Amino acid sequence: MTGAFLAGVVAGYGVAVPVGAIAVLIVGLTARTSFRVGACAALGVATADGLYAAVAAFGGSAAVAAFGGAVVVGWLTPLATPLRLVAVAVLLALAAHGAWRALRAAGPTRPALDADGRPAPGVVRRGLDTPLRAYAGILALTLLNPATVVYFTALVLGRGGQGGSGAGAATLFTLGVFLASASWQLVIAAGGTLLGRTLTGARGRLVTALLSSAIIAALAIALLLD
Repeated sequence: MTGAFLAGVVAGYGVAVPVGAIAVLIVGLTARTSFRVGACAALGVATADGLYAAVAAFGGSAAVAAFGGAVVVGWLTPLATPLRLVAVAVLLALAAHGAWRALRAAGPTRPALDADGRPAPGVVRRGLDTPLRAYAGILALTLLNPATVVYFTALVLGRGGQGGSGAGAATLFTLGVFLASASWQLVIAAGGTLLGRTLTGARGRLVTALLSSAIIAALAIALLLD
């Protein structure tokens, strides 16, 4: 059973550590809002990883005795391209929206900011700038990557019965994935908080927002061309 949990931890870090568009989005979001918002976004990623790990683990556990894991992969394969295109469109929209908001805030009609450069009390927040919206938005965006469940399924089938099998082992594997992903994404959010504290001026926030949007757009285009 312990082997299943450790396998989940390793798998979770394996899928979470590579820096992609979501990580850049979390850093930029945290830098311009707060760690609370960034942490909720981070937990959205971890939730998506946990859900996909559960699909792979429980399907893969059945596949050890039958062929459930192959069915999961076969079912998701036709959806990979359409979902990737949707993810690219969403990422490009977020990049454009982030750049537009940064440029708009830098203009003469920018909203009131508090001493930390964040929207003052009473100012309406939009987009992903609230904890609930950050969690739901990043969760939905992360779920648009079906390659994650294929990755987890391959690992589950590859280790076979090592570390145990059945619902208990699948649950521990899923828990390990979630905790590993959450810990790494929270580190990324903390990095965004440090960046936000360092660049508290209006010009610094404008530069980081535009840079974040440019990187997200570039990663989206790379995903499209992959």
